[in-house]
Amino acid sequence: MFQVRVHGRGGQGVVTAAEMLSIAAFREGRHAQAFPSFGSERTGAPVMAFCRIDDKEIRVREPVVEPDCLIVQDPTLLHQVNLFQGLKSTGYVLINTARAIDALGIADLAAHYPHEHLLTVPASALALKHVGRPLPNAALLGGFSAFAGKVHIDSIAAAIAEKFSGEVARANIAAARAAHDWVLAEMKGAA
Repeated sequence: MFQVRVHGRGGQGVVTAAEMLSIAAFREGRHAQAFPSFGSERTGAPVMAFCRIDDKEIRVREPVVEPDCLIVQDPTLLHQVNLFQGLKSTGYVLINTARAIDALGIADLAAHYPHEHLLTVPASALALKHVGRPLPNAALLGGFSAFAGKVHIDSIAAAIAEKFSGEVARANIAAARAAHDWVLAEMKGAA
């Protein structure tokens, strides 16, 4: 089972990101589960959502406490919440920022994970360019597709089209594909 924990703030589409990731996995014939965890349900408050993906039925229902991947939609949470808690030693971390991992002030934490499993992507900037608003969730899913390789970008696009319609869907798919391409280029450059 591959478990993802998405961190962000209310209004950034954290819950929607987990839902779309589960839809993408389901479209590929896999079992998936997504659900949120709310503190205070106001815009700007820290929010977590979870997604599990497996080739067999998922029976567990509790929050993801040992994720295989963290998707961080708001990098200001890096120093406010213990985001890395429970992350497996081989875990992936995808952070929405144009800054490099080394510039985020998390060197002590990052040292415990494979360097190639830590990546930043300017998801808000890509969303602003394609969607007209800096909502990073769809772009981060595109980046996740390239980075972790657990779902295909076409499945992410189909999930976005299922969740949204018209221009909103088209723009978010464009942001997701742009982030996917950006991550592939970053990974190729690092190799």
